[in-house]
Amino acid sequence: MENIKWIKVESPEEGAKKVFTLISEELQNNRLHVLGLATGSTMIPVYNEWTNSTLDFSNVTAFNLDEYVGIAADNPNSYAYFMNEHLFSKKPFKETHIPNGMAEDLDEECKEYENQLNAHPLDIQLLGVGENGHIAFNEPGTPFDSVTHVATLTDSTLGVNSQYFENDDKIPNIALTMGISSITNSKKLIMIAFGEKKRAAMEKLKAGEVTAEWPITKLLRHDDVVVITDLQID
Repeated sequence: MENIKWIKVESPEEGAKKVFTLISEELQNNRLHVLGLATGSTMIPVYNEWTNSTLDFSNVTAFNLDEYVGIAADNPNSYAYFMNEHLFSKKPFKETHIPNGMAEDLDEECKEYENQLNAHPLDIQLLGVGENGHIAFNEPGTPFDSVTHVATLTDSTLGVNSQYFENDDKIPNIALTMGISSITNSKKLIMIAFGEKKRAAMEKLKAGEVTAEWPITKLLRHDDVVVITDLQID
């Protein structure tokens, strides 16, 4: 467990400030050139903190974890739309990469995305975690050596994520996602987890047993992990 630094906070806003400090330090020390980004409500206060600051990402290349299949980038339910609304339209980056869920050949899109990741090794990857312990769209049972791939979402994930869908659109059950190996190749991982619904996943991580049934536990085999949570995990 020595590889994981646990930071207990009282609120998502305090957690966002902790992330800001970590990112700011890496930028100032010229150690942040490629940044992995995530979506979801957990990340909104984080990106708000960045966009209300003088942080300069103009020399940083960004890669997002995942995207739904069959949803265009200009659809409000797409992760591309989310990123543009909360970050990219307010803070310029050198380059931004998000998997193309409208690609004609999804396997080829995944292969090309992984090639881009290999050409631009991640310095930091931001992560949330699903209630079932998934990271990105790597559901329980996903091989630890997986790279960017087409993922089928579980009923659990669909149930949670459907609440964010606007206009009664049906949530796709397929997505493109960085694999567990793609994610853990990052030099540093920053995981953010807020709320009681994330307790089971956090407790599995704290317990220290690595199992594919809880993808989050792969973080135990990484050298540099920061976990920011409002949960007290004994």
